[in-house]
Amino acid sequence: MNIIIEQGNTLTKIGLFDNGRLISVFKYEDFNVATVALLFQEYNLINGIMSTVTEIEQELLSFLEGRLKKFLFLNEHISIPINIQYQTPETLGKDRIAAIVGANFLEPGKNILVIDAGTAITYEVIESSGTYLGGNISPGMTTRFRALNHFTKKLPLVLESEEIPFIGVSTITAIQSGVVNGICFEMDGYISNLRLKYPDLLVFLTGGHTNYFARRLKNTIFANINLVLVGLNRILEYNVEN
Repeated sequence: MNIIIEQGNTLTKIGLFDNGRLISVFKYEDFNVATVALLFQEYNLINGIMSTVTEIEQELLSFLEGRLKKFLFLNEHISIPINIQYQTPETLGKDRIAAIVGANFLEPGKNILVIDAGTAITYEVIESSGTYLGGNISPGMTTRFRALNHFTKKLPLVLESEEIPFIGVSTITAIQSGVVNGICFEMDGYISNLRLKYPDLLVFLTGGHTNYFARRLKNTIFANINLVLVGLNRILEYNVEN
C-alpha cells in the first residue's frame, strides 16, 4: 500500500492507495511524526511520497525514510512521466506538477487544462503529447476576500455564500458577488480561449473549492478534488517501476 502526503498551505491531505486505487483520504490541520505513526500502526504501508509547499520537516522525512521500502520527497530532481517545458522547474509548485501528472494519467493523449482552486488558483496546460507548456497563478477566493479587507479601511471580511446575487445589493453581497463571479468569468475565459487552439480540450477542476465552483461554471469540466493525490501516486509508481 502507498501513502501519499500532500502538504498544502492550510491542510495536510493523506491518501492511501492500494493497487492504484484510492481507498482512504485523511485531512489534518497539524501533521507530524506522531500523526503519521498512527497510520503505520493501522495500515501496511510499503512505499510513499511527500509533496509540500511549506518548510521541510526533517524529523518527519527521516521517519518516513526509515519506515518505507521506497520513499520519495518530490522536488525538481524526481523523474516524472511527462515532459516539462517550464523555464524555472525549481520554482514550479509541487502541487502543480502533481495535478498535471494526475490529469495526464487519467486522460492520456488529451489536451488538458487543470484548474486548481485553492489558496491560489492555478491554470496548467498539458498537450496531448504529454508536454506541459506552463500555467498561470492568481489569488484564490479566500485570498481575495482577505485582501479586500486587509488593504482597505472600511470593507469587511466576508466569506463565500451558496446563494449570492449577480449584482450585489449590500456591501457584503457586493464583495461576494464581485469575487465569486470574477473568478467564474476568469475560469470560463481561460477555458473558452484555450478551446480556440484546442477544440477537444478537457478541463479538470481540483482544489479545496472544487465543488463550490464546479456547479457555477458554464463550461463542462471534470471535478476531481483528489487529483493531486492521484498525480503523486502516479509519480511514485513511475519511480518504483523504473
